Amino acid sequence: MPHLHRLSDISSRHSEDFQDTGMYNPIGAAAYIGGGQRIGSVRDVLVDDDYGKIRYLLVDDEGGSLEGARIVPIGLARIEDDGVYFDGLTSAQLDSLHRYSSDEEYTFDVQSSDERVLRGDTSTTTSTTQTYSDTSTSAAGAGMSAAGTGAARSYNYRDEDTSDQMFKTPGRLQLLEERLSVNKERYLAGQVEIGKHVETRQETVNVPLQREEVVIERHAVTEARPVQGDVFTNSANETVRVELEAERANVQKQAVVTEEVEVSKRTVTEQQTVTDTVGREVLDVNETGDVRVIGDDDDRRNNRS
Repeated sequence: MPHLHRLSDISSRHSEDFQDTGMYNPIGAAAYIGGGQRIGSVRDVLVDDDYGKIRYLLVDDEGGSLEGARIVPIGLARIEDDGVYFDGLTSAQLDSLHRYSSDEEYTFDVQSSDERVLRGDTSTTTSTTQTYSDTSTSAAGAGMSAAGTGAARSYNYRDEDTSDQMFKTPGRLQLLEERLSVNKERYLAGQVEIGKHVETRQETVNVPLQREEVVIERHAVTEARPVQGDVFTNSANETVRVELEAERANVQKQAVVTEEVEVSKRTVTEQQTVTDTVGREVLDVNETGDVRVIGDDDDRRNNRS
C-alpha cells in the first residue's frame, strides 16, 4: 500500500532542493478560501511514495501548528505569487475536513470521506469503510476507486483521467515581460586645467619733470656810476657759473594683485531619454473542436490598456 509522506521529511532526508529540480514547493505560502479570506498557511505537503507527486496541502489555522492542520487536495489550489487560493472551498467544507496527526495514517476511508465532502456528497455517512471500496459508482461519481482489498486498499488518484483535477498539481504558465532597467556609471567626461602665463604690452605714462633754466636779464643804467681802479685789468676774466638741476624719469615695475580666481566643482542634473526595444510574452489560446475556455476575453486577447 502506498503511503503519504511529508515533503519536509523528504527534503531533509535527501537534502533535495526542490526549486532546482523544478518541483514546486508551496510550504510557507499564505492560504486563502473564496472571498479572499485568509485561513492560515501551507505548513507542509503530503507526497505519495509511488509517483512522488504532491497530493495534499497541510493548511494550518492562522498561527497554528502542523498538528491539526487541515488536509486539502492539491487540485483545489490556485497558486499565485502571493499565496495559495482555494476559490471553490467554503468554510463549512474546510471545517469538515480531516485534520492531520503525525501519529495517524491518512487511510483510504478517511481520504474518501474527505473527497465526498469536497464534492458536496452528503448522502452517505463519513464513518463507513465501504463507501468507496470498489469503483467509481458511488454517489460522488468522480472516478474514486481503490486498488486491492481490505487493509491493503490504496487510494486511486486518477492520474490518467485528464478530466479529474482533484489531485493534479495546478499548472502555471508564466508570461514574461522585459522592462528597462537603467543603471548609472561615472566616467571621466573631460578635464579643465587652470594656470597662468605672462603677456606683455606697451604702456605709456606721462610724467611731469622739472628742470632749471638760466634766466639772464639785462638792465640799462640811466645814471652812470664811476668805477674805481683799472676795471678791465681786474675783471677781464671774471665769470659767473650757475649749476642747473633737472628731473629725469626713473622707471620701476612692481607687481600688484588685480584679480583672484577660485577653482571648485559643482554637480548639475540633466534629463536624458533612453530608448530601447523590449519584448513580452503573450498568451496564445488555440481552441479546436467544441470546447469552452473560461476566462476574461480581454486577457485572452492580450489587450492591455
